[in-house]
Amino acid sequence: MPLSPEQLAEIEELRATPRPTLRAVSEGMEAHLYKAIPVLDHGFVRVIDYMGDDSAICQAARVSYGKGTKSVSNDEGLIRYLMRHWHSTPFEMCEIKLHVKLPVFVARQWIRHRTANVNEYSARYSIMDREFYIPAPEHIAAQSVVNNQGRGEALSGDEAARVLEYLKTDAARCYDHYEEMISQDGQQGLARELARMNLPANIYTQWYWKVDLHNLFHFLRLRADAHAQYEIRVYAEEICKVVADWVPFAYSAFEDYRMGGANLSGRAMDCLRRMLKGEQVEQETSGMSKGEWREFQTLLADQA
Repeated sequence: MPLSPEQLAEIEELRATPRPTLRAVSEGMEAHLYKAIPVLDHGFVRVIDYMGDDSAICQAARVSYGKGTKSVSNDEGLIRYLMRHWHSTPFEMCEIKLHVKLPVFVARQWIRHRTANVNEYSARYSIMDREFYIPAPEHIAAQSVVNNQGRGEALSGDEAARVLEYLKTDAARCYDHYEEMISQDGQQGLARELARMNLPANIYTQWYWKVDLHNLFHFLRLRADAHAQYEIRVYAEEICKVVADWVPFAYSAFEDYRMGGANLSGRAMDCLRRMLKGEQVEQETSGMSKGEWREFQTLLADQA
């Protein structure tokens, strides 16, 4: 189960004791506070704390730009302007702190976003739980033939069954040996900081992750994308739902300009102008490499 009885009791206690505050409150986020959102087979995401809302973004922008923003008639318009023109600092005025339970191999991808504050469960101090991520059969896939860091078609039949059995038995055996090594029953017992090296990458860890909204949007743009690895994408997709309730104007602008929009190079813009004039443009006359041209063609097809 994703949450221990102790964690469930803690959540109930925290949600049962509301406190008055003078700070800005997002009603959408208040509904999410402390609740655990299940992800994968044993993981979760839950909001521990947050700061700011849509109005905090506008407040910061109007301080930094002064009277120049007086022509913007409303907060939503201002936020869309900021997003459209890549003015990032007003979005940094909002922050969120998440408690995340996730497989170690997902955590190693996640930690590449070095613009957050992180405190992870310590396997030097504590004993890791016997919980492993085991993919659902439909997510057991072969190596992609076109993408060196992606998946291809799902495995099936005996091959899929064999892979699943390896994942389950190898994880269980590693944890059995981990328990044996740290046990002090009739022996001195190996230090936890050494025994942890034998644990597999699909074991679950936990951390607190605090990040500002600008850098969170960058994380979500990459990890909620259809090309991201499934196991981190499902976390990003759940966080997207939380952010949409927290800062609806900012998330709408992010969804429109970052997730739904596209960045074009100077060469791509030149090709697009020529196409709009009725000119037939081929890869050989585009000035782009084959890879760039293929991506450009895919982009135009997606937008059609």
